[in-house]
Amino acid sequence: MSSIPQSQAADASAASRADWVMLLALTGGFTLSTAWRTIAAIMAPALQRDFALSAQQLGLFAGIFHFAFGALQLLMGVGIDVHGVRRTVLAAFPLTVAGAILSALTHDFSLLLLGQALIGIGCAPAFLVCSVFIARRFPPERFASVSGIVLALGGVGMLMTGTPLAWVIEASSWRGGFVVLGVLSVLAWLAIWWLVREAGDGVHAASGAPPAVRRETLADALRGFVALFAMPHTWGIVALSAVTYAAFVTLRGLWLGPMLIDRYGMSLVQAGNVAIVVSLASMVALPLWGRFDPGAGTRRRRLVQFTLGCALLFVLLALGAGPAADIGLSIAYSLLTGYIVYQYADVRAAYPAAMIGRALALFTMAMFLGVALMQWATGAVASAASGWHVPTYAVVMGTIAAMLAAGALAFAWLPQPGSRSS
Repeated sequence: MSSIPQSQAADASAASRADWVMLLALTGGFTLSTAWRTIAAIMAPALQRDFALSAQQLGLFAGIFHFAFGALQLLMGVGIDVHGVRRTVLAAFPLTVAGAILSALTHDFSLLLLGQALIGIGCAPAFLVCSVFIARRFPPERFASVSGIVLALGGVGMLMTGTPLAWVIEASSWRGGFVVLGVLSVLAWLAIWWLVREAGDGVHAASGAPPAVRRETLADALRGFVALFAMPHTWGIVALSAVTYAAFVTLRGLWLGPMLIDRYGMSLVQAGNVAIVVSLASMVALPLWGRFDPGAGTRRRRLVQFTLGCALLFVLLALGAGPAADIGLSIAYSLLTGYIVYQYADVRAAYPAAMIGRALALFTMAMFLGVALMQWATGAVASAASGWHVPTYAVVMGTIAAMLAAGALAFAWLPQPGSRSS
């Protein structure tokens, strides 16, 4: 046997290992981003006490991270196209540390919101760089499965903001929680700086494709984003992406802890334990669902069906049938929500290869602006619930159910992509 094929196989294997190492380093930043976006569920009681927050202000606190995160997605997408994955995430992530320091030191709610905005901006590229890296470095048929693995690993951040964060807050204060997550964010930045290299630094894609000889200009990137909005099927993708992940983060990252504490008198650590189980369920579900992608022929129909199924679970949560029922429904929802990984495959299939990076940026922007909108909306209806003489968490969960149903119907009725092969 010739030694040349063996040498090529060894080079491909080394490239593949290098790609996985770099992806894991990038996933570390995404994990911290996941932790930051879910702190409100455990910090809420302490913040409400120290700052005398209303439910609407609490929703604003939780939502400002996601608004800053989502609003910066197109800019981060341009940064990735023009400057690359590594430079973009290394430039932005230090703002997360600055926001953590400000939040830990402030005694003013407006400065706390500013700290959340800085954290959101710093984390803005964390998820996008992983998606773009997978799209560029891994074969298309592995996109859903690899994305599921990354999303599951990112779920470790939710484990941090369950019982461990509750312990930190009870042992010190909510300020200690900001300090601990800030230190971990520094470590994540150092890992990316040390391990991640761009194609121009000599690291080739797993497919063996050579690095691009011409880096896209800022004008090229901006024209590419404008072209996305000219494609009719973009609006259905945006409508669905704005509610699916938003529902999960709004439950797990904002209302799960307060609901269990206020409805059933649970302690903070008990609520944190439930949050851990809910997080673990979602971590198991994401890679599992990713392995069973139904394919382009039925994927969109399944997305509509599963989203409506999630809306039904929130209707049941609105009823408040007891602690066992609410915990069981939350876990069941977390297992079902693994279908969200199909949305990434849908975006991957709905656009030409040259547009994947910016399409993922738009998709991510819609996801997190949707989180900000849903958290603000649920905070607003929670504040108004007493005036309506409706139980607070009934109207919160009902609002989430209605938004999920609206997103699913818009996705089904708005124009569909044309030829998938394009």
